[in-house]
Amino acid sequence: MRIDIISAVPELLHSPLNFSILKRAQDKGLVEINVHNLRDYATDKHRHVDDYAYGFGAGMVLMIEPVDRIITKLKSERTYDEVIYTSPDGAQFDQPMANRLSLSHNLIILCGHYKGIDHRIREHLITKEISIGDFVLTGGEIPAAMMADAIIRLIPGVMSDETSALSDSFQDNLLAPPVYTRPADYKGWKVPDILLSGHQANIENWMHDQSVERTKFLRPDLLKE
Repeated sequence: MRIDIISAVPELLHSPLNFSILKRAQDKGLVEINVHNLRDYATDKHRHVDDYAYGFGAGMVLMIEPVDRIITKLKSERTYDEVIYTSPDGAQFDQPMANRLSLSHNLIILCGHYKGIDHRIREHLITKEISIGDFVLTGGEIPAAMMADAIIRLIPGVMSDETSALSDSFQDNLLAPPVYTRPADYKGWKVPDILLSGHQANIENWMHDQSVERTKFLRPDLLKE
């Protein structure tokens, strides 16, 4: 998989994309992540990528020309499954969406910034708009890094135990069950006996029941889905 992230502030992405699972995935050659500085595609010597909005209202807007230039260049080199824009009014990012996107070969993620982007970009260049929640951030770099992490960890070979991702919360619209490790008794706080029994079927049933109960209590909305 290849992910091209376009940002007006690429420095914000250097750390989250180059540590832990994402770094290992790149080192293994399972994914290629490229961060592009939108200012490299500006048309003036001051490398401006934003301007005032027509009409009225506060805030600057990302200009169409630099965005069109970088997306056109990338698309001339390969075919992309999606050109994603991180937007607070996009479709809600969730685990099923991460699952679907993990099957892609090439993705572009355009990080929103300032007051927004020239709407013609959304009309003509973007194929998918995604939000990570009903709140507004300064820019789309953090959402882009979060989505990249959620997508890449699902690629076969990225995680040492490939079944681990399949048991994560939300994979089956249930929260994950509680987990424990040694010691089995700490200050009188004990690990449930069933987990120490060695009876795999009973343990799996207990874990499923716990997932259902935790979901009912913490996220009942998931069960409605």
